[in-house]
Amino acid sequence: MRGVSRQWSVLSIPLCAIFFALCAPIHAEQSTKVARVGFLSAASAVSVAARVEAFRQALRQIGYIEGKTVTIDYRYADDNIDRIRALAADLVRRNLDVIVTGGPTATRLVKETTSVIPIVMAQDTDPVKAGFIKSLARPGSNETGLATLSPEISGKQLELLKEILPKFSRLSVLGSSTTPGNAQALNETERAAVGFRLEIQYHDVLSPKDIGPAFQAVANYRADAILALPSPLFTTHRKQLIDLGIKSRLPAVYARSEIVEEGGLMTYGVSFTDLFRRAAIYVDKILRGAKPADLPVEQPTKFELLINLKTAKQIGLTIPPNVLARADRVIR
Repeated sequence: MRGVSRQWSVLSIPLCAIFFALCAPIHAEQSTKVARVGFLSAASAVSVAARVEAFRQALRQIGYIEGKTVTIDYRYADDNIDRIRALAADLVRRNLDVIVTGGPTATRLVKETTSVIPIVMAQDTDPVKAGFIKSLARPGSNETGLATLSPEISGKQLELLKEILPKFSRLSVLGSSTTPGNAQALNETERAAVGFRLEIQYHDVLSPKDIGPAFQAVANYRADAILALPSPLFTTHRKQLIDLGIKSRLPAVYARSEIVEEGGLMTYGVSFTDLFRRAAIYVDKILRGAKPADLPVEQPTKFELLINLKTAKQIGLTIPPNVLARADRVIR
């Protein structure tokens, strides 16, 4: 028995040495490889800071450390279409592991530039209708991520306005026809307005210089309320939008929480910070070897109502208690 025991101990040394020799290079390769991620937004860095931070925090929670296990090349176009096209081309030339897009415009331009590098949409209105993917369940391309498909939002927004202003009948809608998904959002708003017997006038805002004339048109139309559709232009130039909204003394519903946090009256819609947080999960799956074509595109699961009571007071508006009770956040 002693001889057998000694024989096993002698044999175990070279076997273990071989085992660790084989494993060591693999472990070293995994620990030293730094994932390379690109991030592209049509808006400014300041306007989407909260969303980007949600994305970064989610990556940290998963285990990625910026500068050590992952590098992120951030690019912001400040609503300049020529600039975002150039930034998209620059990111693609860098041959990154994955590119995260902060909205439909960024997604479209990156998609036009590469069919190879994986793309994760942090948010897109309707990627199937846009032709980015074949279906939500089976994208079938180098792109996946999160869609903001939620037709019921328009009805909820008008319902809130009706509760605040029971007698309102005229609605001014501000949008940007160059923003992907704008036409669909407008159509959904028009359909919802039929049920509330509202008259609608649409004002197309294509650049910052159009914001002032749009509010003049709202005044000429004698609207009772304003609804601003999603647009990177409104997010970036939200101060001008907020100031004119308060000056008009009209209740306004905006598409982004950032606008309300800085002085807009109210927002009801998809939680974009939640979508950007979930985008990090897609990045992790792709970095681990999953193919975008096989990862289903997910839809919103979190919605939020945010009301700014300071602004309500400024425009002489009283928010009913039953509306305040449903708010996720109230700025006082």
